[in-house]
Amino acid sequence: MTQISRFTERCVSIAQRVTGERGESAAPTGGGGFADYALISLHCLRIYLDTSYRMTIDLLKEMPQITGEIGLDVADLPAPSTLCKAFDRIEMSVCRVLLRHSAQLHNPSEHAAIDATFYERDRASRHYCHRTNYRVQTLKVTKLVDTATQAVLDLHCSTTLEGSDADLAEQIARIPAGDLRSLAADKGYDKQQLRERLRELDIRPLIKHRIFAPYDHAHNARIDDNRYAQRSMAETVNSAVKRSLGYAVRARTWYREFREITLMCVVYNIKRAVRQ
Repeated sequence: MTQISRFTERCVSIAQRVTGERGESAAPTGGGGFADYALISLHCLRIYLDTSYRMTIDLLKEMPQITGEIGLDVADLPAPSTLCKAFDRIEMSVCRVLLRHSAQLHNPSEHAAIDATFYERDRASRHYCHRTNYRVQTLKVTKLVDTATQAVLDLHCSTTLEGSDADLAEQIARIPAGDLRSLAADKGYDKQQLRERLRELDIRPLIKHRIFAPYDHAHNARIDDNRYAQRSMAETVNSAVKRSLGYAVRARTWYREFREITLMCVVYNIKRAVRQ
Protein backbone atom coordinates (compact mmCIF):
# COMPACT_ATOMS: atom_id res chain seq x y z
CA MET A 1 0.00 0.00 0.00
CA THR A 2 1.39 3.39 -1.01
CA GLN A 3 1.73 6.36 1.32
CA ILE A 4 -1.08 8.29 -0.37
CA SER A 5 -3.33 5.24 -0.07
CA ARG A 6 -2.59 4.92 3.66
CA PHE A 7 -3.17 8.66 4.05
CA THR A 8 -6.55 8.42 2.32
CA GLU A 9 -7.59 5.44 4.43
CA ARG A 10 -6.80 7.29 7.68
CA CYS A 11 -8.43 10.48 6.42
CA VAL A 12 -11.68 8.72 5.46
CA SER A 13 -11.79 6.89 8.80
CA ILE A 14 -11.46 10.15 10.78
CA ALA A 15 -13.97 12.01 8.57
CA GLN A 16 -16.54 9.21 8.99
CA ARG A 17 -16.04 9.24 12.75
CA VAL A 18 -16.51 13.02 12.99
CA THR A 19 -19.54 13.22 10.67
CA GLY A 20 -21.14 10.01 12.00
CA GLU A 21 -21.59 8.66 8.47
CA ARG A 22 -20.05 5.21 8.80
CA GLY A 23 -21.61 2.82 6.32
CA GLU A 24 -23.26 5.54 4.25
CA SER A 25 -22.73 5.75 0.50
CA ALA A 26 -20.18 8.37 -0.54
CA ALA A 27 -21.73 9.02 -3.96
CA PRO A 28 -25.14 10.68 -4.51
CA THR A 29 -28.01 8.18 -4.41
CA GLY A 30 -31.67 8.82 -5.10
CA GLY A 31 -31.09 12.47 -5.93
CA GLY A 32 -29.11 13.16 -2.75
CA GLY A 33 -25.73 14.84 -2.45
CA PHE A 34 -22.26 13.57 -1.71
CA ALA A 35 -21.62 12.33 1.82
CA ASP A 36 -19.88 14.89 4.02
CA TYR A 37 -17.03 12.51 4.84
CA ALA A 38 -16.33 12.06 1.11
CA LEU A 39 -16.16 15.81 0.50
CA ILE A 40 -13.92 16.33 3.54
CA SER A 41 -11.61 13.57 2.33
CA LEU A 42 -11.44 15.13 -1.14
CA HIS A 43 -10.52 18.51 0.34
CA CYS A 44 -7.81 16.89 2.48
CA LEU A 45 -6.43 15.19 -0.64
CA ARG A 46 -6.46 18.55 -2.45
CA ILE A 47 -4.30 20.02 0.31
CA TYR A 48 -2.12 16.89 0.44
CA LEU A 49 -1.50 17.13 -3.32
CA ASP A 50 -1.13 20.96 -3.11
CA THR A 51 -3.19 21.49 -6.27
CA SER A 52 -6.22 23.44 -7.45
CA TYR A 53 -9.76 22.04 -7.43
CA ARG A 54 -9.65 21.22 -11.13
CA MET A 55 -6.22 19.60 -10.98
CA THR A 56 -7.24 17.55 -7.94
CA ILE A 57 -10.20 16.04 -9.79
CA ASP A 58 -8.05 15.43 -12.90
CA LEU A 59 -5.42 13.61 -10.84
CA LEU A 60 -7.98 11.51 -8.97
CA LYS A 61 -9.48 10.39 -12.29
CA GLU A 62 -6.11 8.72 -12.93
CA MET A 63 -6.05 7.12 -9.47
CA PRO A 64 -9.04 4.74 -9.20
CA GLN A 65 -7.55 2.99 -6.16
CA ILE A 66 -7.52 6.26 -4.19
CA THR A 67 -11.06 7.21 -5.20
CA GLY A 68 -12.09 3.68 -4.22
CA GLU A 69 -10.70 4.25 -0.72
CA ILE A 70 -13.18 7.13 -0.40
CA GLY A 71 -16.02 4.96 -1.71
CA LEU A 72 -16.29 6.66 -5.09
CA ASP A 73 -15.89 5.48 -8.65
CA VAL A 74 -13.99 7.68 -11.07
CA ALA A 75 -17.30 8.49 -12.80
CA ASP A 76 -18.75 9.64 -9.46
CA LEU A 77 -16.16 12.34 -8.79
CA PRO A 78 -17.76 15.78 -8.36
CA ALA A 79 -17.10 18.67 -10.71
CA PRO A 80 -14.43 21.13 -9.51
CA SER A 81 -17.12 23.79 -8.97
CA THR A 82 -19.15 21.37 -6.81
CA LEU A 83 -16.10 20.62 -4.69
CA CYS A 84 -15.36 24.34 -4.34
CA LYS A 85 -18.90 25.20 -3.23
CA ALA A 86 -18.91 22.27 -0.78
CA PHE A 87 -16.02 23.91 1.07
CA ASP A 88 -18.39 26.66 2.27
CA ARG A 89 -20.61 24.05 3.93
CA ILE A 90 -17.84 22.61 6.11
CA GLU A 91 -18.24 24.29 9.49
CA MET A 92 -15.17 25.55 11.32
CA SER A 93 -16.32 23.55 14.35
CA VAL A 94 -16.12 20.37 12.25
CA CYS A 95 -12.60 21.29 11.13
CA ARG A 96 -11.54 21.70 14.77
CA VAL A 97 -12.96 18.30 15.71
CA LEU A 98 -11.11 16.79 12.73
CA LEU A 99 -7.92 18.39 14.04
CA ARG A 100 -8.37 16.90 17.50
CA HIS A 101 -9.10 13.44 16.12
CA SER A 102 -6.04 13.62 13.86
CA ALA A 103 -3.89 14.61 16.85
CA GLN A 104 -5.13 11.55 18.75
CA LEU A 105 -3.46 9.34 16.12
CA HIS A 106 -0.18 10.25 17.85
CA ASN A 107 -1.15 9.53 21.48
CA PRO A 108 -0.10 13.03 22.58
CA SER A 109 1.72 13.57 25.85
CA GLU A 110 0.71 15.96 28.64
CA HIS A 111 3.18 18.66 27.60
CA ALA A 112 2.63 21.28 24.90
CA ALA A 113 4.24 24.38 23.40
CA ILE A 114 2.69 27.36 21.68
CA ASP A 115 3.97 29.78 19.04
CA ALA A 116 2.63 31.97 16.24
CA THR A 117 3.55 32.20 12.57
CA PHE A 118 2.27 34.00 9.48
CA TYR A 119 0.78 32.63 6.25
CA GLU A 120 0.57 34.63 3.07
CA ARG A 121 -2.71 35.10 1.29
CA ASP A 122 -2.31 33.91 -2.31
CA ARG A 123 -1.81 36.82 -4.68
CA ALA A 124 -5.00 38.19 -6.18
CA SER A 125 -5.31 40.54 -9.13
CA ARG A 126 -5.37 44.28 -8.47
CA HIS A 127 -8.92 44.44 -9.82
CA TYR A 128 -10.09 41.74 -7.36
CA CYS A 129 -8.36 43.45 -4.43
CA HIS A 130 -10.01 46.78 -5.26
CA ARG A 131 -13.47 45.24 -5.81
CA THR A 132 -13.52 43.19 -2.58
CA ASN A 133 -11.45 45.47 -0.31
CA TYR A 134 -8.83 42.70 -0.11
CA ARG A 135 -6.18 44.51 1.91
CA VAL A 136 -4.73 42.11 4.50
CA GLN A 137 -1.82 40.18 2.96
CA THR A 138 -0.97 37.84 5.83
CA LEU A 139 -2.79 35.67 8.37
CA LYS A 140 -1.53 35.17 11.91
CA VAL A 141 -1.82 31.56 13.04
CA THR A 142 -1.05 30.45 16.61
CA LYS A 143 -0.55 26.69 17.02
CA LEU A 144 -0.65 24.54 20.14
CA VAL A 145 1.78 21.65 19.59
CA ASP A 146 2.46 18.48 21.54
CA THR A 147 6.18 18.53 22.35
CA ALA A 148 6.65 14.74 22.34
CA THR A 149 4.91 13.84 19.07
CA GLN A 150 4.93 17.24 17.27
CA ALA A 151 1.22 16.89 16.55
CA VAL A 152 -0.87 20.06 16.22
CA LEU A 153 -3.47 20.01 19.01
CA ASP A 154 -5.31 23.24 18.28
CA LEU A 155 -4.88 26.63 16.60
CA HIS A 156 -6.16 30.17 16.37
CA CYS A 157 -6.35 32.23 13.16
CA SER A 158 -6.61 35.99 12.79
CA THR A 159 -6.42 38.59 10.02
CA THR A 160 -5.45 41.32 12.49
CA LEU A 161 -2.65 41.86 14.99
CA GLU A 162 -5.02 43.04 17.71
CA GLY A 163 -4.89 41.34 21.09
CA SER A 164 -1.82 40.01 22.89
CA ASP A 165 -0.27 36.60 22.32
CA ALA A 166 -0.83 35.81 25.99
CA ASP A 167 -4.60 36.28 25.68
CA LEU A 168 -4.68 33.94 22.67
CA ALA A 169 -2.63 31.34 24.55
CA GLU A 170 -5.16 31.26 27.37
CA GLN A 171 -8.01 30.84 24.89
CA ILE A 172 -6.31 27.97 23.04
CA ALA A 173 -5.10 26.14 26.15
CA ARG A 174 -8.63 25.98 27.62
CA ILE A 175 -9.82 23.45 25.01
CA PRO A 176 -7.45 20.55 25.79
CA ALA A 177 -6.88 21.77 29.38
CA GLY A 178 -7.81 18.47 31.00
CA ASP A 179 -5.10 16.68 29.01
CA LEU A 180 -2.24 19.15 29.61
CA ARG A 181 0.18 19.36 32.52
CA SER A 182 2.56 22.03 31.19
CA LEU A 183 2.67 24.70 28.50
CA ALA A 184 5.95 26.13 27.20
CA ALA A 185 6.21 29.47 25.41
CA ASP A 186 8.76 32.20 24.76
CA LYS A 187 8.92 35.60 26.47
CA GLY A 188 6.33 37.03 24.09
CA TYR A 189 3.74 35.23 26.25
CA ASP A 190 5.05 36.72 29.50
CA LYS A 191 1.94 37.88 31.33
CA GLN A 192 1.11 37.22 34.95
CA GLN A 193 -2.59 36.86 34.22
CA LEU A 194 -1.84 34.04 31.75
CA ARG A 195 0.23 32.20 34.35
CA GLU A 196 -2.57 32.50 36.91
CA ARG A 197 -5.22 31.26 34.49
CA LEU A 198 -3.07 28.29 33.44
CA ARG A 199 -2.53 27.32 37.08
CA GLU A 200 -6.30 27.48 37.61
CA LEU A 201 -6.54 24.89 34.81
CA ASP A 202 -3.87 22.74 36.52
CA ILE A 203 -1.39 23.56 33.74
CA ARG A 204 2.16 24.50 34.73
CA PRO A 205 3.29 27.59 32.79
CA LEU A 206 6.83 27.28 31.42
CA ILE A 207 7.29 30.90 30.38
CA LYS A 208 10.42 32.87 31.22
CA HIS A 209 9.95 36.15 33.05
CA ARG A 210 11.37 39.29 31.52
CA ILE A 211 13.91 40.75 33.91
CA PHE A 212 12.55 43.82 35.69
CA ALA A 213 13.67 43.01 39.23
CA PRO A 214 16.15 40.64 40.97
CA TYR A 215 13.37 38.20 41.95
CA ASP A 216 12.63 37.61 38.24
CA HIS A 217 15.95 35.74 38.08
CA ALA A 218 14.70 33.50 40.89
CA HIS A 219 11.43 32.82 39.04
CA ASN A 220 13.33 31.80 35.91
CA ALA A 221 15.71 29.56 37.86
CA ARG A 222 12.74 27.48 39.06
CA ILE A 223 11.65 26.60 35.51
CA ASP A 224 12.51 23.11 34.27
CA ASP A 225 15.10 23.88 31.56
CA ASN A 226 14.55 20.62 29.67
CA ARG A 227 10.80 21.15 29.45
CA TYR A 228 11.23 24.83 28.60
CA ALA A 229 13.65 23.99 25.78
CA GLN A 230 10.87 21.95 24.13
CA ARG A 231 9.10 25.19 23.20
CA SER A 232 11.18 25.03 20.01
CA MET A 233 8.97 22.14 18.85
CA ALA A 234 6.25 24.67 18.03
CA GLU A 235 8.67 26.51 15.74
CA THR A 236 9.71 23.20 14.18
CA VAL A 237 6.11 22.27 13.42
CA ASN A 238 5.36 25.71 11.94
CA SER A 239 8.32 25.26 9.61
CA ALA A 240 7.42 21.65 8.72
CA VAL A 241 3.81 22.52 7.82
CA LYS A 242 4.94 25.35 5.55
CA ARG A 243 7.66 23.30 3.86
CA SER A 244 5.40 20.33 3.15
CA LEU A 245 2.04 22.01 2.47
CA GLY A 246 2.92 25.56 1.48
CA TYR A 247 3.34 28.96 3.12
CA ALA A 248 0.27 30.52 1.47
CA VAL A 249 -3.46 29.78 1.38
CA ARG A 250 -5.38 29.55 -1.88
CA ALA A 251 -8.77 30.68 -0.54
CA ARG A 252 -9.82 34.31 -0.92
CA THR A 253 -12.28 34.95 1.93
CA TRP A 254 -11.09 34.93 5.54
CA TYR A 255 -13.49 32.21 6.74
CA ARG A 256 -12.36 29.89 3.92
CA GLU A 257 -8.74 30.64 4.74
CA PHE A 258 -9.25 29.71 8.41
CA ARG A 259 -10.78 26.38 7.37
CA GLU A 260 -8.00 25.75 4.87
CA ILE A 261 -5.27 26.32 7.47
CA THR A 262 -7.06 24.03 9.94
CA LEU A 263 -7.31 21.29 7.30
CA MET A 264 -3.61 21.81 6.51
CA CYS A 265 -2.84 20.93 10.13
CA VAL A 266 -5.17 17.90 9.90
CA VAL A 267 -3.29 16.73 6.80
CA TYR A 268 0.04 17.33 8.54
CA ASN A 269 -1.01 15.22 11.55
CA ILE A 270 -2.23 12.36 9.36
CA LYS A 271 0.89 12.45 7.18
CA ARG A 272 3.11 12.14 10.25
CA ALA A 273 1.01 9.24 11.56
CA VAL A 274 1.23 7.46 8.21
CA ARG A 275 5.02 7.85 7.99
CA GLN A 276 5.45 6.50 11.52
